[in-house]
Amino acid sequence: MKRTRRKFTASFKTKVVLEALKSQMTLQELASKYEVHANQISTWKTEFLENASSVFEDKKPSKADANSEKDRLYKVIGEQKVEIDFLKHVLGK
Repeated sequence: MKRTRRKFTASFKTKVVLEALKSQMTLQELASKYEVHANQISTWKTEFLENASSVFEDKKPSKADANSEKDRLYKVIGEQKVEIDFLKHVLGK
C-alpha cells in the first residue's frame, strides 16, 4: 500500500508549536493528540523560534526606495509623452 505525504497548513503548525511552547504537555502527548511525530513538532518548534524575530522586522519600503521608484516612473512617463508627441506630429502631416 502506498503512503501519501500529509501537508500541514501554517496555521496548524503554529497551533501545535504554540502549544509545545506552553510546555503543559510533553512532545509525545502533543504528537499523539495531533497525530504527528514528536520529531516533526521539534523541527517546527526550532524553525518557529529561528524565524520569530522576522515578525517584528520593518517590511515597509524605505523612503529612498519609494522616491527612486517614483523618479523612475516619472522618467518612463516623460519618455512616453515625448514618443506620443512625436507620433502626433508625424501622423498629423
